[in-house]
Amino acid sequence: MSEPGTLERAVEATLFASEAPMTIDALAAHLGGIAPGEVREALAALAAHYLQRGVHLVERGGRWHFETAPDLAHLLRREKEQVRRLSRAATEVLAIIAYHEPVSRAEIESIRGVQTSAGTLDVLMEAGWIRLAGRREVPGRPVIYATTPEFLDHFGLASRRDLPGIDELRAAGLLDPVDDAFEASMRFDPDEAEEADEHGANLPD
Repeated sequence: MSEPGTLERAVEATLFASEAPMTIDALAAHLGGIAPGEVREALAALAAHYLQRGVHLVERGGRWHFETAPDLAHLLRREKEQVRRLSRAATEVLAIIAYHEPVSRAEIESIRGVQTSAGTLDVLMEAGWIRLAGRREVPGRPVIYATTPEFLDHFGLASRRDLPGIDELRAAGLLDPVDDAFEASMRFDPDEAEEADEHGANLPD
């Protein structure tokens, strides 16, 4: 494999020095107005260059950064990390938000068929996996929720398009305990959800 060119090296240095992941547009602006298409090509070349190395260049939610190669991550852990375990309710809510964002609390409850406590949403927000994404423009203007770049990063997704389908989850044995929520989400009717928003307008945000 050939050595990185001048632009690739500049992109590489910028990402190493950056405190946060960067978008292609941010990189292009930082590098003096380089065409975004050229930056994208440089990123693709760098990602291939690092593919077999100890760190990888990855895209998460439209932002690029370097991360430890998955097979070497254990070498950098000084302590055993606690696995974050979500309750059934939190798992269902996270799945619904990921597949239907942005969604309101009333829409989530319409899919699940049960009320959703504010505490469940708080747990997901504290984990950094969901965020407030504004308000639905219907009577009562309920808050709507969406996933975060941290959610994509944690689950190794470049974008929501990489979310697995029902058949993939079932084949992998990962559908339980969110099977009911996923099956219901396939029958989700936006018009019914809008009615739910109107009736649930007085629910606490």
